[in-house]
Amino acid sequence: MELRVRNHVPALTALLTAVSLALVFGAALGAIPQTAFPRASDAVLDAIPHVNAVVSAAAVVTIAAGWLSIRRGNVRRHRRLMIASLGLFAAFLVLYLYKVILEGPAEFPGPEAVYRFVYLPTLAVHILLAVVCIPLLYYVVLLALTRPVSEIYDTRHRTVGRVAASLWLLSFVLGNVVYVLLYVAY
Repeated sequence: MELRVRNHVPALTALLTAVSLALVFGAALGAIPQTAFPRASDAVLDAIPHVNAVVSAAAVVTIAAGWLSIRRGNVRRHRRLMIASLGLFAAFLVLYLYKVILEGPAEFPGPEAVYRFVYLPTLAVHILLAVVCIPLLYYVVLLALTRPVSEIYDTRHRTVGRVAASLWLLSFVLGNVVYVLLYVAY
């Protein structure tokens, strides 16, 4: 299995990206029926944004620590931290999609000027970065999981990984700015 995946990383990246984006946009646009999932209590649904803010903050820490680890040559720690970051991202995404499927996207409760000139641009950049990150993350993860460490240096893992980690980190930070605008400031 590893050999087959190893030889088809770009194709598998494209497939996983298409499926992931279909799920995200399907949820956000209401194409996934609410009846497909059991409904949690209102308390659980209300807690999801707050849990996701903590998960996002933890992901910022693990991504930054993973980047520092590889800069210091600690491949093992880098790998563990990036896998942890990926796990945090998956947890965030599952919770986010669940809430959006059941309740739709959150409405901005603040003033129109803040909505137009702060919230929407921040949200747009956050979404754009998240969408761009998905194929980059799949690509670097598939390269890392299908090769021994000694062979990773012969791939584009380092180059693409730098871009992916930077954009991913910024996307998580902007996601928390969106959270503050939706649930703390207003």
